[in-house]
Amino acid sequence: MASPRLAFLLSPPRSGSTLLQRMLGSHAGIYSPPEPHLLAPLAHLGYFANVERAPYDHLVAAAGQKDFVKGLPRGEDDYVDALRAYVETLYGRALGASGRSVFLDKTPENALVAPFIERVLPDAKFIVLVRHPVAVMSSHAESFFEGDWARAYAHKPILSLWVPAIARFLRTTKTAPHYVRYEDLVARPEEEIRKIFDHLGVEHQDDAVEYGKHQHKDGAGDPFTVRRESRPVAAYAEKWLAEVKAHPAKLETARRAVDALQPEDLETYGYPYQDVFAGLENGHSSKNGNGTTIKSFGPLHPYRLQRRMLLALRKDIHTSNLGKVVKKVRFACDVLLRD
Repeated sequence: MASPRLAFLLSPPRSGSTLLQRMLGSHAGIYSPPEPHLLAPLAHLGYFANVERAPYDHLVAAAGQKDFVKGLPRGEDDYVDALRAYVETLYGRALGASGRSVFLDKTPENALVAPFIERVLPDAKFIVLVRHPVAVMSSHAESFFEGDWARAYAHKPILSLWVPAIARFLRTTKTAPHYVRYEDLVARPEEEIRKIFDHLGVEHQDDAVEYGKHQHKDGAGDPFTVRRESRPVAAYAEKWLAEVKAHPAKLETARRAVDALQPEDLETYGYPYQDVFAGLENGHSSKNGNGTTIKSFGPLHPYRLQRRMLLALRKDIHTSNLGKVVKKVRFACDVLLRD
């Protein structure tokens, strides 16, 4: 059976990957369903990497796998062949059922295991999409934490996870990935999408930029903007600038996050340290005449309302009365479901 044509979109979360996926998925020859999350779990079975917790002794399992693989006729190559057979079967059958010629996987965690993907699928194509680091932080905090940058950063340090991983991949890959910046994509979508089609080896399709004219299955990804618009909007590329200038505390959180990164990684990623904060130093106060902080929220989208409720319920959950009730209910459920 011939190997399916596979492409992987590697990008930090909140960097426009859903936007690009929808444009590429509008092409008649490209199939890109919601994030399948096949490869990150496969990379952490124990041989190449491991998980921190599992419903079995994962440390013993990892040692057992490594001993087993040593005994195979071709060692690690046989193990990689088996992994390749697994993912190519799933991707290939999904692609065959779609009637298209290229499968595009946009799972964010793929960027964290990109060298593993390259080892298992050496013929795959890669697209690397990046965005200004502070813009990534802004989008994460505004979309999921009601503008609370400190809380968003404490919950998930996106930059520390994705920027080094993408930089290492760009420095060490044996492939020739197509690199594109979000700012360029939204400013010149027709030009940038044509380059990507060339990279994937498919004919250019003029109306792919107008992704709103095509049907797409909703899944993980941008819960508001991409579904609200029908094509890239250049104004979104700089929407975060005024917000950061108006809130010194947010700028300080961004600086802490960026300072934790290696200058070499920022350089490879495409946003050198000296350029990241250019023009952001002279902010103005975020308070109005009464001394209260100015806050602005977007439209009350159902997903945004759900996030507000979730954040409110989770506040001090480990010490609140609600948390005590939830823990008691959880314990009772564990007892009921115990084998």
